[in-house]
Amino acid sequence: MYHTQEKWRFQLIKPILCTRKNAWLGIAYYFWDDEIDAIQWGHRSKRDKRYFEIYKASIDCENVLDTVFNEEHYIFWVKQIEKAAKHISIKTGMKTSLKEINQYFKEKANWAGVTDGIMFQDLPISDDLLVKDLYYRKRIQIAVYNLEIIHNFAFHSEMECN
Repeated sequence: MYHTQEKWRFQLIKPILCTRKNAWLGIAYYFWDDEIDAIQWGHRSKRDKRYFEIYKASIDCENVLDTVFNEEHYIFWVKQIEKAAKHISIKTGMKTSLKEINQYFKEKANWAGVTDGIMFQDLPISDDLLVKDLYYRKRIQIAVYNLEIIHNFAFHSEMECN
C-alpha cells in the first residue's frame, strides 16, 4: 500500500501519524491501496512543500476491519456508525460530526479482533477514469492504528505538485 507525505529533508523510515481533526477515521497512519490514488492525494493535499513523496509498505490486515471487501465487516461498520451517531445526537441534540464519531470510537469501541485498523472506501473521486462520471474503480484506504502491522516501509517515488 502507499503512504503519501510532503517532501521532507530526509527520507522517512516510518510513516507519519495523521493527527488532523478532519481525518476520516481519526488519528492513524493512512495508506492508499492504489498508487494512482496516492499520487492524486499528493497533488491535492501536499502543495505547501511543492514536492511530495510516496512510500510503499506491506500491511498485515489480519486484525483490520475490512469494510470494502468483507460484507459482514461492512454491515457491522454501518451499524456501529449509526448506533454511535444516534447516541451522540440524542446527547447533544445536533447532527454528529466526524470528530465526535472518531472520538466516540476511540473511547468506547471494543470490537473483538479489530484493533489494528480499518480498511474503507472513501469518496469516489478520480481524474484517471476512462468513462466520464462512472466511478467504477474503488478508491481504497486503510487507517492503521497499530504501527507494528506495517512492514517493509520504504521510499517509492518523489513528485512535484501540479
